[in-house]
Amino acid sequence: MNKKRILIVAGLGFAQLTISQLASAQDTLKLKDVVISATKNDQKQSQTGKVVSIISRETLDRSHGKSLPELISEQAGIIVAGASSNPGQNKSVFFRGAGSAYAVVLIDGIVQNDPSGNGGSFDLRLFSIDQIDHIEILRGGQSTIYGSDAIGGVINIVTKKGGPKGNTVYGVASAGSYETYKGTIGLNGAVEGFSYNINYTHNKTDGISEAANPVGNTTVFDKDGFKSDGVNANFGIQLDKHFSINPFVRYFHGNYNFDGGSFADANNFSILKNVAAGTNAKYEFNTGKVTLNYSYESTLNDSHTSFPSIGQGKISLIDLFYNQKLGSKLDLLVGIDNRVMKLTSGTNKPETNIFAAYGSLFLHDLSVFNLEVGGRYNKHEQYGENYTYTITPSINIIKEVKLFGTVSTAFKIPTLSMLFGQFGANLNLKPEKSQNYEAGVNFNFADEKFTLRVAGFKRDLTDAIIYAYPAGYINQINQKTKGFEVEPAVKIGIFNINGYYSYVEGNEFNFVDNAIADYLFRRPKHTFGLTAGVQATENLFVSANYRYFGNRTDGNFSTYQVETLPAYKLLNAYAEYTLAKKSVKIFFDAKNVLNEKYNEIIGYNSLGFNFNAGVSFNIH
Repeated sequence: MNKKRILIVAGLGFAQLTISQLASAQDTLKLKDVVISATKNDQKQSQTGKVVSIISRETLDRSHGKSLPELISEQAGIIVAGASSNPGQNKSVFFRGAGSAYAVVLIDGIVQNDPSGNGGSFDLRLFSIDQIDHIEILRGGQSTIYGSDAIGGVINIVTKKGGPKGNTVYGVASAGSYETYKGTIGLNGAVEGFSYNINYTHNKTDGISEAANPVGNTTVFDKDGFKSDGVNANFGIQLDKHFSINPFVRYFHGNYNFDGGSFADANNFSILKNVAAGTNAKYEFNTGKVTLNYSYESTLNDSHTSFPSIGQGKISLIDLFYNQKLGSKLDLLVGIDNRVMKLTSGTNKPETNIFAAYGSLFLHDLSVFNLEVGGRYNKHEQYGENYTYTITPSINIIKEVKLFGTVSTAFKIPTLSMLFGQFGANLNLKPEKSQNYEAGVNFNFADEKFTLRVAGFKRDLTDAIIYAYPAGYINQINQKTKGFEVEPAVKIGIFNINGYYSYVEGNEFNFVDNAIADYLFRRPKHTFGLTAGVQATENLFVSANYRYFGNRTDGNFSTYQVETLPAYKLLNAYAEYTLAKKSVKIFFDAKNVLNEKYNEIIGYNSLGFNFNAGVSFNIH
C-alpha cells in the first residue's frame, strides 16, 4: 500500500474512533453554546449549519511560540503558504483549494482589505497572537454577509478587550532560534461605563536565507530577517444601558529582508506600514439592536529591489445593520455596506466604490430544524450590479447528530490594479463569481467528550480574472474545486486529542504554462493533522502536534517549469508551567520542518528545527 493510501486509511480510521476537532475551541464552554459573532446575528454554534471553528483564548494562550499564519495553518482545509518558511516572507491563505485572494479577514467583525495589493487581501503578518482574544473561522462562501472576496471562507480575529474592574498588566517575552525575540506589553481594565485595552508588540529575527544556495556554490548567502512593531488600542464607552461606542486604533510597521528569487541572493527589503482607526457603535433595545461599524485603513508597501516599487492603498468602510427578533424562533438581519477604495501612489491615483444592501432570515430551534436564507445586492462603480444568495439548513436528527448543508453564491471584485494599473489594466472586467455547495454531518457524544464533523464541498468559479500576457487582465473560463474534511477529537479527563484529514482537488489557470491545469499550485490534495495534549499536573501542560502535507505543484521560475514538490511533515512540541497563582506561565515551543527536497527543486529554504522559550504574565 503506497503512502497516500496509508494516509487516507489512517485518517478514516482515526475518524472512526471519533476523536474530534475541538481543534480550536477547547475551554470549559460547550461547543453548542459558543456564540458566533461573525454571522452578524450572534448565533449559537448549535443553531447554524455553517462549518465553524473557534480558536479559543485558551488555545491562543498556549501558542505564544507561533505566529498567526502558523496557527491558522493548523486548521482543517486551510493552507498558509510560507507559514513554515522565513518569518518575513509573504503568507498566502488558501481556503479549501481557493486561491490566496479568496478569503476575507475581519478584525472584530470589520472587513480588512489592502487596495495597494494586487489581490487586495489582508496580510496576516500584521497581527500578533498576543493581541488576540479568540478567532472565528467560517468555511465556504460568505459573500451574502461580507461581500467581495469571501469565496473560500472568513477569518474573524477578535481582539482583547477591557478586563475586569481595576487595571490588569499582561505581556509576553520570548526568545528563540535565529536570534528571534518577541515582547508584548499590555494594559487593560474597566471603571464604571468605560473599559480599555492597549498593547504593544515588538518582534525581531535574523531569520535564514530565503534563497537556497545552489549546489557547488561556495558563496555564503546572507540571512533575511525582519523587525516589526505593532500597537493595538480599543475602548468601550457605555453611554447608557442601551447605547455603547467602541473606538479603536491600530498601527503596524514592519521592515522585511528578502532575496532575489530562487537560488538568488540579494539585499532586497520592503517596508510595510498599516494604520487603521474606526469605531463600533451599538444601540440595543428589548427585541433588537442597531450596529454601526466604521473603519479607515491605510497600507503602504515600499519595496526596494533592482525594480523598486511603492504602493499605498486606502479603504473607508461603513457597515450599518439592524437585528430584530420576530418572536422566539425567527431573527431578521438587514444592512447596508459602502466601501471606498483608493490608490494614492502612482500618477493616476484611481479609486472605486462598491455599495451593497443585504438581508437574512434566521429560523432556529423549530423542533429539530434551523434555516438561514439571505441575499445581497451590490452596485460597483465600474462593472455595475451583481447579486449573491445563501441557503443554509440544518437538522438535529437527535441531540447527538446534526445534518447541515449550504447552497450559496459568492464573488470577488476586480482590484484597482486590475482596473487602472500600469500593466494590463482592463476597465471591462467583470467580478469573479462562484457557485458553492456544502453538506455534512456533526456527531456529538458523551456531552461533547467525543465529537466528529465530516463536511464535503464543491465550488464552481466563473469569470476568474487572470493575467494573460500580452493581453493583460481578462476574465477566464470557469474553475472547479471539490473536496472533503474529516475533523475528529476527544477530551477525557486530563487528555485532549484532536485531528483532521482534508482532501481537495481542482483545476485553475497555470501562470507558468499560461494554460488551464488539472491541479492546484501549492495546495496538496492530502493533508493530515493530529494534536495531543495532557494536563500532566495542576501546573504543567504538555502537547505535541504532527501535520502531514502531501505532494503539490509549484512554479520554478529559474527554469519556468511546473515542479512536483514532495510531501513534508511538521513536528511541534509545547510545554507550559504555571507559577504564582496562575498569573505567570513559562513556556517552551520546539518545531521541526521535515522536507529535504524543497530547496533543491525550487530554490527556497524552510526553517528546519527551531525553538522558542519565554514567559507570559497577567497581573491584576
